[in-house]
Amino acid sequence: MEEIHVGFAFTGSFCTYAKAMETLERVAERYGSVTPIVSERGAGTDSRFGNAADFVAEMERICGKRVVDSVVKAEPIGPKKLLDVLVICPCTGNTLAKLAAGITDSSVTMAAKAHLRNGRPLVLAVATNDGLAGAARNIGTLLDKKHVYFVPFGQDDPEHKPTSLVADFDRVPETIDAALCERQIQPILLRE
Repeated sequence: MEEIHVGFAFTGSFCTYAKAMETLERVAERYGSVTPIVSERGAGTDSRFGNAADFVAEMERICGKRVVDSVVKAEPIGPKKLLDVLVICPCTGNTLAKLAAGITDSSVTMAAKAHLRNGRPLVLAVATNDGLAGAARNIGTLLDKKHVYFVPFGQDDPEHKPTSLVADFDRVPETIDAALCERQIQPILLRE
Protein backbone atom coordinates (compact mmCIF):
# COMPACT_ATOMS: atom_id res chain seq x y z
CA MET A 1 0.00 0.00 0.00
CA GLU A 2 1.26 3.45 -0.94
CA GLU A 3 2.13 5.63 2.04
CA ILE A 4 -0.20 8.61 2.45
CA HIS A 5 1.36 11.83 3.77
CA VAL A 6 -1.14 13.51 6.09
CA GLY A 7 -0.97 16.96 7.62
CA PHE A 8 -2.94 17.20 10.87
CA ALA A 9 -3.58 20.76 12.04
CA PHE A 10 -4.93 21.98 15.38
CA THR A 11 -6.58 25.37 15.83
CA GLY A 12 -7.79 26.99 19.05
CA SER A 13 -10.83 24.93 20.11
CA PHE A 14 -9.05 23.89 23.29
CA CYS A 15 -12.05 22.06 24.76
CA THR A 16 -11.80 19.53 21.92
CA TYR A 17 -8.03 18.95 22.10
CA ALA A 18 -8.26 15.70 24.10
CA LYS A 19 -10.62 14.18 21.51
CA ALA A 20 -8.57 15.63 18.63
CA MET A 21 -5.41 14.10 20.14
CA GLU A 22 -7.10 10.67 20.19
CA THR A 23 -8.01 11.23 16.54
CA LEU A 24 -4.43 12.19 15.71
CA GLU A 25 -3.29 8.94 17.33
CA ARG A 26 -5.66 6.88 15.12
CA VAL A 27 -4.67 8.80 11.98
CA ALA A 28 -0.96 8.25 12.72
CA GLU A 29 -1.54 4.52 13.26
CA ARG A 30 -3.50 4.24 10.03
CA TYR A 31 -1.44 6.36 7.63
CA GLY A 32 2.06 6.30 9.12
CA SER A 33 3.38 9.63 7.87
CA VAL A 34 1.69 12.49 9.73
CA THR A 35 2.99 16.04 10.03
CA PRO A 36 1.59 17.90 13.05
CA ILE A 37 0.65 21.54 12.50
CA VAL A 38 -0.59 23.90 15.19
CA SER A 39 -1.75 27.49 15.01
CA GLU A 40 0.38 30.05 16.79
CA ARG A 41 -2.53 30.61 19.19
CA GLY A 42 -2.77 26.88 19.86
CA ALA A 43 0.98 26.54 20.37
CA GLY A 44 1.18 29.43 22.80
CA THR A 45 -2.02 29.42 24.86
CA ASP A 46 -2.42 27.59 28.15
CA SER A 47 -6.08 27.05 29.01
CA ARG A 48 -8.17 25.29 31.60
CA PHE A 49 -7.99 22.27 29.26
CA GLY A 50 -4.19 21.98 29.51
CA ASN A 51 -0.82 23.54 28.87
CA ALA A 52 0.15 24.39 25.31
CA ALA A 53 3.65 22.95 25.68
CA ASP A 54 2.21 19.61 26.81
CA PHE A 55 -0.14 19.47 23.79
CA VAL A 56 2.70 20.29 21.40
CA ALA A 57 4.95 17.66 23.00
CA GLU A 58 2.18 15.05 22.66
CA MET A 59 1.62 15.94 18.98
CA GLU A 60 5.34 15.51 18.34
CA ARG A 61 5.45 12.22 20.25
CA ILE A 62 2.53 10.76 18.31
CA CYS A 63 3.86 11.85 14.91
CA GLY A 64 7.58 11.49 15.54
CA LYS A 65 8.06 14.92 13.93
CA ARG A 66 8.43 18.51 15.08
CA VAL A 67 5.28 20.61 14.82
CA VAL A 68 4.84 23.18 12.10
CA ASP A 69 4.00 26.24 14.19
CA SER A 70 4.66 29.29 12.03
CA VAL A 71 3.76 30.73 8.65
CA VAL A 72 7.39 30.39 7.57
CA LYS A 73 7.44 26.67 8.41
CA ALA A 74 4.06 26.08 6.71
CA GLU A 75 4.77 27.85 3.41
CA PRO A 76 6.94 25.04 1.86
CA ILE A 77 4.01 22.58 2.13
CA GLY A 78 2.74 23.76 -1.27
CA PRO A 79 5.86 24.20 -3.40
CA LYS A 80 7.43 20.98 -2.09
CA LYS A 81 4.11 19.07 -2.31
CA LEU A 82 4.69 17.65 1.16
CA LEU A 83 1.16 16.39 1.85
CA ASP A 84 -1.41 14.19 0.12
CA VAL A 85 -4.19 15.40 2.41
CA LEU A 86 -4.46 18.07 5.10
CA VAL A 87 -6.85 17.74 8.04
CA ILE A 88 -7.79 20.66 10.30
CA CYS A 89 -9.13 19.11 13.51
CA PRO A 90 -10.45 21.03 15.35
CA CYS A 91 -11.37 23.73 12.85
CA THR A 92 -12.68 26.80 14.68
CA GLY A 93 -15.14 29.40 13.44
CA ASN A 94 -12.23 31.83 13.19
CA THR A 95 -10.32 29.44 10.92
CA LEU A 96 -13.44 28.78 8.84
CA ALA A 97 -13.79 32.55 8.29
CA LYS A 98 -10.17 32.92 7.25
CA LEU A 99 -10.34 29.97 4.86
CA ALA A 100 -13.58 31.26 3.32
CA ALA A 101 -12.04 34.72 2.83
CA GLY A 102 -8.62 33.50 1.64
CA ILE A 103 -6.75 34.93 4.64
CA THR A 104 -3.36 33.33 5.34
CA ASP A 105 -2.14 34.88 8.57
CA SER A 106 -1.37 31.76 10.61
CA SER A 107 0.54 28.52 10.28
CA VAL A 108 -2.71 26.59 9.71
CA THR A 109 -4.22 28.92 7.11
CA MET A 110 -0.89 29.12 5.29
CA ALA A 111 -0.64 25.32 5.31
CA ALA A 112 -4.16 25.11 3.86
CA LYS A 113 -3.48 27.70 1.16
CA ALA A 114 -0.14 26.13 0.24
CA HIS A 115 -1.70 22.66 0.15
CA LEU A 116 -4.80 23.64 -1.86
CA ARG A 117 -2.67 25.21 -4.59
CA ASN A 118 -1.71 21.64 -5.51
CA GLY A 119 -5.35 20.61 -5.96
CA ARG A 120 -5.16 18.20 -3.04
CA PRO A 121 -7.87 17.56 -0.44
CA LEU A 122 -8.44 19.65 2.66
CA VAL A 123 -10.54 17.97 5.37
CA LEU A 124 -12.27 20.16 7.96
CA ALA A 125 -13.50 18.89 11.34
CA VAL A 126 -15.60 21.80 12.58
CA ALA A 127 -15.70 22.77 16.26
CA THR A 128 -17.33 26.15 16.78
CA ASN A 129 -19.89 27.67 19.13
CA ASP A 130 -21.30 29.84 16.33
CA GLY A 131 -21.68 27.25 13.56
CA LEU A 132 -25.39 28.01 13.17
CA ALA A 133 -24.82 31.75 13.58
CA GLY A 134 -21.87 33.83 12.34
CA ALA A 135 -19.89 30.84 11.01
CA ALA A 136 -22.80 29.42 9.00
CA ARG A 137 -22.08 31.50 5.90
CA ASN A 138 -18.42 30.45 5.97
CA ILE A 139 -19.38 26.78 6.18
CA GLY A 140 -21.65 27.36 3.19
CA THR A 141 -18.85 29.05 1.24
CA LEU A 142 -16.43 26.22 1.99
CA LEU A 143 -18.97 23.49 1.16
CA ASP A 144 -18.97 24.94 -2.36
CA LYS A 145 -15.18 25.10 -2.65
CA LYS A 146 -13.32 22.54 -4.72
CA HIS A 147 -11.04 20.12 -2.83
CA VAL A 148 -12.60 20.99 0.57
CA TYR A 149 -14.33 18.18 2.46
CA PHE A 150 -16.14 18.17 5.80
CA VAL A 151 -16.13 15.57 8.54
CA PRO A 152 -19.84 15.02 9.35
CA PHE A 153 -20.96 17.45 12.03
CA GLY A 154 -23.94 18.27 14.20
CA GLN A 155 -25.13 20.19 17.23
CA ASP A 156 -23.25 19.02 20.30
CA ASP A 157 -25.54 20.61 22.92
CA PRO A 158 -28.67 22.10 21.28
CA GLU A 159 -30.34 22.96 24.59
CA HIS A 160 -27.48 24.91 26.17
CA LYS A 161 -25.51 25.95 23.05
CA PRO A 162 -28.08 26.12 20.24
CA THR A 163 -25.66 27.47 17.58
CA SER A 164 -22.71 25.20 18.41
CA LEU A 165 -21.48 22.59 15.90
CA VAL A 166 -18.89 19.86 16.37
CA ALA A 167 -17.68 17.26 13.90
CA ASP A 168 -17.70 13.56 14.74
CA PHE A 169 -13.94 13.20 15.18
CA ASP A 170 -14.30 9.40 15.03
CA ARG A 171 -15.13 9.81 11.33
CA VAL A 172 -11.94 11.69 10.41
CA PRO A 173 -10.19 8.61 8.91
CA GLU A 174 -13.27 7.74 6.85
CA THR A 175 -13.46 11.33 5.61
CA ILE A 176 -9.77 11.29 4.69
CA ASP A 177 -10.25 8.13 2.64
CA ALA A 178 -13.24 9.62 0.81
CA ALA A 179 -11.48 12.95 0.22
CA LEU A 180 -8.49 11.15 -1.31
CA CYS A 181 -11.03 9.75 -3.81
CA GLU A 182 -12.47 13.28 -4.32
CA ARG A 183 -15.72 12.35 -2.58
CA GLN A 184 -17.61 14.00 0.28
CA ILE A 185 -19.01 11.39 2.65
CA GLN A 186 -22.73 11.66 3.30
CA PRO A 187 -24.69 12.64 5.16
CA ILE A 188 -22.70 15.69 6.24
CA LEU A 189 -25.25 16.60 8.91
CA LEU A 190 -25.44 14.16 11.80
CA ARG A 191 -28.75 13.03 13.22
CA GLU A 192 -29.29 12.08 16.83
